[in-house]
Amino acid sequence: MTQPMKLFTPIKVGNLTLPNRVVMAPMTRSRAVGNVINPSAATYYGQRSSAGLIVTEASQICAQGIGYPDTPGIHTEAQVSAWKKITAEVHSRGGRIFLQLWHVGRISHPLFQPNGDLPVSASAVAPKGSSYTHEGMKEFVTPRALEIAEIKKIVEQYAQGARNAKHAGFDGVEIHGANGYLIDQFLRDGTNKRTDAYGGSIANRLRFALEVVDAVRAEWDQTALRISPSGAFNDMYDSDPLATFGALARELDQRKLAYLHLVEPGEADIAAGQKPVRAADLRPLFHGPLMVNAGYTAARAEQVLAAGNADLVSFGQSFLANPDLPRRLRDELTLNPANPKTFYGGTEAGYTDYPFVD
Repeated sequence: MTQPMKLFTPIKVGNLTLPNRVVMAPMTRSRAVGNVINPSAATYYGQRSSAGLIVTEASQICAQGIGYPDTPGIHTEAQVSAWKKITAEVHSRGGRIFLQLWHVGRISHPLFQPNGDLPVSASAVAPKGSSYTHEGMKEFVTPRALEIAEIKKIVEQYAQGARNAKHAGFDGVEIHGANGYLIDQFLRDGTNKRTDAYGGSIANRLRFALEVVDAVRAEWDQTALRISPSGAFNDMYDSDPLATFGALARELDQRKLAYLHLVEPGEADIAAGQKPVRAADLRPLFHGPLMVNAGYTAARAEQVLAAGNADLVSFGQSFLANPDLPRRLRDELTLNPANPKTFYGGTEAGYTDYPFVD
């Protein structure tokens, strides 16, 4: 008798039992009008309810956290009300859904900021590159370093985001600590040049991330965190990512997260001169559910699960283009190709019109 694919065995995540380990990764789609999730997102996420778990597109915890056009938030009554329709639809189809909590930090522009203010970060270090705004591409500016009192306020905004997400009917929250956004900017020494309690040593650089995790978990034990230790996206770098994120993994191991979500970089994504941090490096340090993401195929997903280096695998573009991805992976069916031209913005095309097998 053939052994079943481990991808399609149940797993416990917090207080949920997922029917499979195929997770829909968070993907920005830039279709939120006025930073309120679009009603058609109910169809989009509902179509993908056969995932073991859906993680939504990143959603701002405050107006200061905005860095891209037409991305949703979770900090106003209108935003919470709009998200309720999405969670209701997913649950009506038997699915489970986490909201991703987001603050972009320096990856913003005064055009997005209240009163045209400077974006904020751990330190006043400008990222290389440009920001896409409603007025076109704009070169990134040098952010303002946050004061300690402001840091405490942002920690509370993450906690409020979790409260709002619970009120909106989500099953949990994933804190976005990856891809060069605010939490990542505190974690890595390429962007954190502080000399106070939030900078310098690894323990100090972990402080903000751990305060956010603790504050969110105090509101809801259904809390996860996403990290990208060796990714260079958004001009990120750390002198010793294994030491930094290994220490973070050990701290998180004591906090009983719903899961830790690790973005493993492709070779083109690794910062110059760095040894990539992969699941096998963190597995001995973090014993809770470990989710990986790195353009996995079904075969590679089975390998990482069978090796015991991960417990869940998240899929991005393949889930975007295949609403019935779990079935296609299980039955080895052809996948719809994703259309990059419709990834961001637009209407239903490339959003809710990808075909099912049947």
